[in-house]
Amino acid sequence: MKVHSLHRWKVEYHGAVAIQERLRRRLILRASPGLAEKAELLVGGADIAYSKSTNRLFAAVVVLRYPGPRSRKEPAVVETQTGSGVATFPYIPGLLSFREIPVLAEVLRRVESEPDVVMLDGQGTAHPRGFGLACHIGMMLDRPTVGCAKSRLCGEHKPVPRRAGSRAPLLLEGEEIGTVLRTHTGINPLYISPGHRMDLDTAERIVMRCRGHYRVPDPTRRAHLLVTEMRTRHLG
Repeated sequence: MKVHSLHRWKVEYHGAVAIQERLRRRLILRASPGLAEKAELLVGGADIAYSKSTNRLFAAVVVLRYPGPRSRKEPAVVETQTGSGVATFPYIPGLLSFREIPVLAEVLRRVESEPDVVMLDGQGTAHPRGFGLACHIGMMLDRPTVGCAKSRLCGEHKPVPRRAGSRAPLLLEGEEIGTVLRTHTGINPLYISPGHRMDLDTAERIVMRCRGHYRVPDPTRRAHLLVTEMRTRHLG
């Protein structure tokens, strides 16, 4: 995939915040009509893992091909790519893009397929400045992205009913910044938000289409398994 350069990465805290606020104004928060229901949907899942003893990061991208929404066929793995590198930006909640993307971008550049959507284990607009990892990567790829996080970074919501597919709006100062979505009955919900070239309703439908048998959708779950294995091998 082509990865566009939007800015330099060697910045301090205030410079990183300014970049987020500037790029947020360029987000496109609408998806192409019918994207979630495409007869064949190519979805890339991306994840990052940290070494607990060093500044090394491990990144993975897994691309799955989903058959039509009414098909009983299982999704097929099209491609996997992995890589690692050293983080140069400190661990600061809300600015993890500046720590993670330089390594992840190198892996994304090696992806030969052209996913319709890239799903990331992180936030999109459900972010204090409305510009999380999924937004940042989406603009760099100039393609649709979805933030699919296991924990909340900001905002408030009401309880989510236990049934699969139930949702509650995630609100920040009265604005809906994402959805708290339960992918399977009785399990903890996920925090879903659009990244770039994406809207909230389409993001929810894509996550439910990709949910598989676990809490986390298959694309990001498979990427998570890969980076966890890489980290384990690194630690010896």
